[in-house]
Amino acid sequence: MERPSTAGNPKQSHDEELYIQQAVVFIEDAIQYRSINHRVDAGSLRLYRWYYSRICQWGLGLNIALVLLLAFVERPSSLSVSSDPRYRSDPWQPPCGLTEGIELLCLLIFALDFAVKSYLIGWEELRKSKWLIGYTVVISVSFIDWVLSVSMVCDEKLRVRRLLRPFFLLQNSSLMKKTLKCIKRTLPEIASVILLLALHLCLFTMIGMLLFAKTEDPKKNGEWELHFRSLTNSFTSLLVLLTTANNPDVMIPAYSVNRAYSIFFIAFSVIGTYCLMNLLTAIIYNQFKGFLLMSVQTSIIRRRLGIRAAFQVLSCQGAQRAPESVSDSMKSSFSLTCGARLPQAARQFADVGSMDREQFRTIFDELDKDRIKEHPPLPQYSSPVLQRLQVIFAHYYLSVLGNAVALANVMCICTVLVLNSEKSTEERDNYSLEIMNLCFILYYLFEMCVKIFALGWKGYLSYRNNIFDGILTVLLLILQITILITYRLPFPHWDDPSSRSAVSLWEMIRLVNLLIVFRFLRIIPDIKVCLSGPILHQHSATRHVAEDPANVISNSSMENITSNFSVECGTYEQLNYWPNNFDDFAAAIILLYDVMIVNNWQAFMDAYSRYTTEWSKIYFVSWWLVSSVMWVNLFVALILENFIYKWDRSCSCSVTDVEKIRYETSVQLMFR
Repeated sequence: MERPSTAGNPKQSHDEELYIQQAVVFIEDAIQYRSINHRVDAGSLRLYRWYYSRICQWGLGLNIALVLLLAFVERPSSLSVSSDPRYRSDPWQPPCGLTEGIELLCLLIFALDFAVKSYLIGWEELRKSKWLIGYTVVISVSFIDWVLSVSMVCDEKLRVRRLLRPFFLLQNSSLMKKTLKCIKRTLPEIASVILLLALHLCLFTMIGMLLFAKTEDPKKNGEWELHFRSLTNSFTSLLVLLTTANNPDVMIPAYSVNRAYSIFFIAFSVIGTYCLMNLLTAIIYNQFKGFLLMSVQTSIIRRRLGIRAAFQVLSCQGAQRAPESVSDSMKSSFSLTCGARLPQAARQFADVGSMDREQFRTIFDELDKDRIKEHPPLPQYSSPVLQRLQVIFAHYYLSVLGNAVALANVMCICTVLVLNSEKSTEERDNYSLEIMNLCFILYYLFEMCVKIFALGWKGYLSYRNNIFDGILTVLLLILQITILITYRLPFPHWDDPSSRSAVSLWEMIRLVNLLIVFRFLRIIPDIKVCLSGPILHQHSATRHVAEDPANVISNSSMENITSNFSVECGTYEQLNYWPNNFDDFAAAIILLYDVMIVNNWQAFMDAYSRYTTEWSKIYFVSWWLVSSVMWVNLFVALILENFIYKWDRSCSCSVTDVEKIRYETSVQLMFR
């Protein structure tokens, strides 16, 4: 059958191009697990592809990062060296209108983003999307609050839009949306365990107040005076003990009187810390794992809908065209979408001239399979001597030797640092350390050169660890040459004051040592794959969960209380925790991080309850529940799920088993 000519029919040619573009967009939606509920006319498709292009999405991500980072510059500014009010200099405060102008630009970009999304999906889909409706509300409230801020000449007491900024990150992150849905789905089970924890705390609080009541003997009132003086004091002490932050301090006064009192605290910790808290972790992991599987199913359904839509478009086009022409359309759509990743199976089907729906779907199964990166061929040398050297320098043992040399270098640096730990920088023998580093750097340079000789430039750069080694080796070499030029030829007294430049020799050598220690990370890829593989893949699966903006309360009233005076041991003042405050955004993040770690968090809670109000304890306890109990456990669940998957793939399956797996989608891949 001859292929019909479309040269004389512009409308048919235009329809063919539209069909191909529709198929391309549907295939892209399938690959990226996006919904196909959007406009499909020619102009909308161009806008749709532009919106989801890499440069546009990177620009939107940069805009989100910029609006979140404004909190570090806005009043009160975090641009000071120290957060300690005793030593902190007055930070630079931006003039009124600077950060507001940047924020207005960001809000306009968000408004444009909303307008484009709304147009592409249409009114009906917009009404169904709660996230986009919330997007509208947040942008509108932010604009209103911005106008009020400017009208008050930046002297407003409360900026509501600051509290709404994290929504921009949530709205544009599919993983964070899924995580919030998972938390919402898990809340009933979590609430039941938290209720058990509350009952456990209340029960032991009452028992503790009965056991450690005030007596006539002042020597036996230590526990009552410090930890069980009132209901709130008793409850707080046991809540902190639940996190083990005040153990064994909370027990010592009573334990000194009678060792049997330890049974009370041990029973509380066993039931609360080791049973109920771990039960909470198990529930969060189990629910999160089930929700991830459901999300994977939803994503697969989206993919298959996109594949089916692309197939239907090309099939409808093929009803009026010859099979050869349809084959060209399929080949064009795959080439535009997959580029160099077009699998051999797709080329075979396209060469045949037709394919059914199952064959069409099989191509995407091929795209999901693990692809082994092929390295460029080794350079060919005619000389037998060069060929022999190439075999030697391309051998795996050369990398092993390089790792051993890197380990020896780090051990030498550690030895020198230990020997010089009690000496000042002026008293240290920088000459010996510099000569030692010079020898190791020359070996690193030799290793890099012989690898380039054995593998060729393209082959050398095709390995990530070689790129890592090469960059650090070049930096070390440049720094070493700078030292030799600055201090002339090395001699034992080259670090005398008369021979010093603007940058001391010790500063340069310290930078060299830091780079050498950093270079030692080259051994990580050579660690057993069952451990290194999962660990190296954690970042892509957990980076979104780790993005959790801090909630900031009002400025601390303690900024004027900076003088040294006699205080109780273990308190905020005695521990010199002055840099941990809410005076600016950066300091608030560090303080909330310290509370999340729950080490000595009772000191912060006690100080703020003394200098502000007892109700401030609710803020710290709420933050502990959200961050340490919820988010950290969620983070652990995600790491466990990803690690178990990578472990099973790396250690449990033989090569034959892996080859038998036709299609396997990992959580890490789905949520990349």
